[in-house]
Amino acid sequence: METTLPRRRARPLAFELVESLGERIRDSRYTPGDKLPTEAAIMAEFGVSRTVVREAISKLQAAGLVETKHGIGTFVVGLGDSAPFRIAPEQFATLRDVIAVLELRIGVETEAAGLAAQRRGDDNVAEMRAALAAFAAAVDSGGDAVGADFRFHTEIARATQNPHYAELMASLGAKIIPRARLAADDAASEQRREYLKRVNAEHESIFDAIVAHDADGARAAMRTHLVNSRERRRRANAGAG
Repeated sequence: METTLPRRRARPLAFELVESLGERIRDSRYTPGDKLPTEAAIMAEFGVSRTVVREAISKLQAAGLVETKHGIGTFVVGLGDSAPFRIAPEQFATLRDVIAVLELRIGVETEAAGLAAQRRGDDNVAEMRAALAAFAAAVDSGGDAVGADFRFHTEIARATQNPHYAELMASLGAKIIPRARLAADDAASEQRREYLKRVNAEHESIFDAIVAHDADGARAAMRTHLVNSRERRRRANAGAG
């Protein structure tokens, strides 16, 4: 059965294929030592060209996820010294863990926002706008909007036009988006909704600066957003104690 890659305007399909195959490796659907499907099989499953497949495999090799043995095939490598940087799920177990990841994001994503403001294309703007709309819709329906949140931050990374930012975000995954755990009652649901509306208002400030090509403003807005996320987690933890 064909697996359809998400189609986005002017988006290199190789990046989408890297994300899809990389996710399978990180989820252990492909394990170290496994041989990847042939180029023809990947082309058929994802509906892409041979050029796209080869570019994606090259990026997976550069990330240390696979190695190609000429004449034999491409194999998933072990997650040892050659593994790409990643943060395992168990590294989000405590407040200290979550804050450590947010500190990393402050350093990386603040500069990414500045570069995105300088280099973004119209396709990046359209995708960020769609992510913000999806976030608002998720909030209205009572969801946590994690997927739309990660989609927005990932698109900023892509808008840098520096593939390393996008690859780092893809390797980290949506688990880097922190959410306070609230009781499942009406008061908590309204509290969650208001909390998420504040988060998306901060996203809008970042978006506006990027659209305006305001690099300094985008850096400031992103830093404010992530610092606020860190402080919100600290307050939520204190309130739960």
